[in-house]
Amino acid sequence: MRYLNIFAIIFVFSTPFNTVSADALVLVHGFASNASSWHYSGINAVLTQQGWQNAGLPGKTSNHPKKFFNIELPAQAPLIVQANYLKSFLTQLRLQYPQDKISIAGHSAGGVVARIALLEGNPANVSTLITIASPHMGTPRASQALHTINDTPFFCPGPFYDFVRSSLGGSEYDFLERSEGLLVDLLPADYGGLLAWANQQPHPVINYHAIIRQGGDALVPAFSQDLNQVPALRGKAKVWVSRSGHPLNPGDGLAILTILGEN
Repeated sequence: MRYLNIFAIIFVFSTPFNTVSADALVLVHGFASNASSWHYSGINAVLTQQGWQNAGLPGKTSNHPKKFFNIELPAQAPLIVQANYLKSFLTQLRLQYPQDKISIAGHSAGGVVARIALLEGNPANVSTLITIASPHMGTPRASQALHTINDTPFFCPGPFYDFVRSSLGGSEYDFLERSEGLLVDLLPADYGGLLAWANQQPHPVINYHAIIRQGGDALVPAFSQDLNQVPALRGKAKVWVSRSGHPLNPGDGLAILTILGEN
């Protein structure tokens, strides 16, 4: 396993990454989040400081050799719905940049969305998938949230509640109700739901990397963040261990650059 820590953040702001070989990087946000999470976490700044261009959305063609895209997904929708949005985005990106090497970095549920979007043959020919604190084997927090909205007349405080409250600032119960389909999808894989199906499907032969929070975090157990736990990917992913909590942070930008420099 590779280890990252807060001291490495100093390195990313002082030393250029000349070995990065990817041309286009798509950043996929997670649940209770949006595309701006990559900006407010400092990751966009890390990338631009190292010579990457924030290219916005496909449409206006950029000739910059290294560009990244912050995609906006319907974060409360079921995984398949979000994956279809992402597939459409990737198809447009591939048409616009037919020769570019495309990589994806997905945070939390966004990493699972990205993985599902690559099933059925990887039509956009993505070369690398990086997932950050993603619940590939599901999370017990999903079942707790479903219990809250289906069986309990009031909202019970806890780690999931604290996370949603800090992310949204209010209306947490209504938000979870609107996210019920997604929460069902994120139930532990041994429940036999969507994740159990997806984890058995043939995956494209590409570079897989999982950034895991050391010891897990308040939302996703460490084993669930490990792509090697997915039956179809067992032994095929590199694991990087980060000493931080569930949210994105500048160290994740360092990790992304380091990973892309290897591929």
